[in-house]
Amino acid sequence: MYEFAVTPAITQLRRPGVTISEVAPASLGEELELAPNDRIVKVNGRSVRDYLDFRFQTAGETELVFQVRKAGGEVIEIEFDREESEEFGLTFEQIVPRQCANECLFCFCKGNPADARPSLFVRDEDIRLSFLYGNYTTLSSITDDEMNRIIEQRLSPQYVSIHATDLKTRAFLLGVDESRADIFDKFQRLLDNDIEIHAQVVLCPEINDGAQLEKTLRDLVSHYPKVVSVAVVPVALTRYNTDERLTRVTPEFCRKTIKEVEHLQREFRRSLGTTFAYLGDEIYLKGGVEVPSRRHYGNYPQIEDGVGMVRSFLTAFEKLLEASRRGSDKVAAVEIAREFLRNSRTHPEARVPARAPLANAVVVDRPRIKGLHGTVLTGEMFAPIMAGQIKRYNELTGSRISVVSVTNTYFGGDVSVAGLLTGQDYLKITDKIKGDFVIIPKHTIKSDEPVLLDGLTFGGLKEQMPVPVYDLDTQGLIEFLSK
Repeated sequence: MYEFAVTPAITQLRRPGVTISEVAPASLGEELELAPNDRIVKVNGRSVRDYLDFRFQTAGETELVFQVRKAGGEVIEIEFDREESEEFGLTFEQIVPRQCANECLFCFCKGNPADARPSLFVRDEDIRLSFLYGNYTTLSSITDDEMNRIIEQRLSPQYVSIHATDLKTRAFLLGVDESRADIFDKFQRLLDNDIEIHAQVVLCPEINDGAQLEKTLRDLVSHYPKVVSVAVVPVALTRYNTDERLTRVTPEFCRKTIKEVEHLQREFRRSLGTTFAYLGDEIYLKGGVEVPSRRHYGNYPQIEDGVGMVRSFLTAFEKLLEASRRGSDKVAAVEIAREFLRNSRTHPEARVPARAPLANAVVVDRPRIKGLHGTVLTGEMFAPIMAGQIKRYNELTGSRISVVSVTNTYFGGDVSVAGLLTGQDYLKITDKIKGDFVIIPKHTIKSDEPVLLDGLTFGGLKEQMPVPVYDLDTQGLIEFLSK
C-alpha cells in the first residue's frame, strides 16, 4: 500500500472539481492556458470529482468543453477539439481518501505508539485507492454511488478484505453489526458486472482460523476466476495492542495453518490450475517452514500484501549469483528490476509522486571495486534469509558484507518485518555496523517524503550514522551488488 495515498488532508474541503498540479510545457493543456491550481469542474457538462472522473469523461472524446475555476476564482468555459489519442499534459492533485467507519478488532492503527507519524493513524476505505494502489476495502459502508462508479468506470480489479464469509464472524472482526458486515449482495453485483476481486483474510487465531478459514476459502473459490486470488496474512500485534480478544500468532499456529491450507491449495491446483489461496510469507518464516517454489505463486497476484516477496527475492538473487559465477559485468539487474515492477499492483493511472534525489542515492554508477565491505540492516524475520544469500555473494566475490538483524523496539510485540523498522531502531545498533556503508530497506521511508515511521527524517538518520546510508529496495540492492 502506498502510504502517501492516505495522508490526511483535513484542511482540504470537498470542493467541486479536480485541481491541476502541473502542466507539461508545449502540451495541449498549456495551449488551453491551463495552469497549476486551476480546477477542472466539469467535462462536457458532467461534474468532475477527481482525476479518475477526468480520465473517464475525456476518454475517446474529441470534442470537449471544460468548465474551469481559475486559481483567482474566475469560472470560464473552454471549448476545443483534440485528436483522440492526444494527451493533455496535465498532472492532478492526489485523491483525498474516504475514511473507514469500521472498528476492526485487529486494526493496526490501534497498535501505534502515541507519537507515531500522523499518517499512520489514517484509516482509508476508498474504492478508488483500491483500484489505483491495491489498498484493501471492506465494502461494508460502500454507497450505491460508489458501486455504480466501480461498474461504470470499470475500476477493476478491486481488493477486498473479507476476513470471513461467516457473517457473525465477519461482523465481530469488523466491529460492526451484521447488517453492515453483510456485503455479499454487493460482492455478487460486482462479480456479475465482471469486476475482478482479489480478497484478503487477516488471520486471527481462535476467531477465523481452522474450519472458519476453510469455509471462507471454499466460498471464495466458488467464484473463481472473477475472484482471482486470496491472501491469508497473520494478524500482527504490537505491544500497544491490549485487546484480550486477540491471540498472538505462534510458530505452532503457523505450522498448523500451513498444513491445513496446503491440502486446499493442492485441491485448487488440480481443479483450477492455480494455487488461488496464498499464505503470507510471515506464516512460513515464523513457522520455520521453507517458502514455496516460484511456480506456487504464479504471477504473484498478492505480492504487495507480503505474499511471495521472499521467493521473488530469492529468485532475483539467484540470477545475481549466477552472473557473479560467470564473472559478467552485466548482471541482468535491469531484467530483474522489471520482473519486480511487473509484480506491482499499482495501476498505470495512479499518481505516484517522485521522491527528491538523495545525496547517497546514486550508487549504481560507482566504479567497480573488488570486494565490498559494508552492512545490510533488515528485520528479524527476514535476516536469516538475507544473511544466507549475502554469505553466498561474499564467497563468490570476495566481499565482506554483514547482515544485522534489527529488533523493532518501537512497535514491539510480534512486529519483526523489515518494512516497519524505525529510525530509533536503526540508531540502537550503530555499534554493529561494519565497513564503508550501510543499507536499509527502502520501504521504511515514506513514499513521497524522506521520513521514517517514528518521524525521524532520513537526513537526520544519516547524520547520526557512522557511514553513508543507502535506502534500497530489492531492485536497488541487486543493482548495487551487480556493480
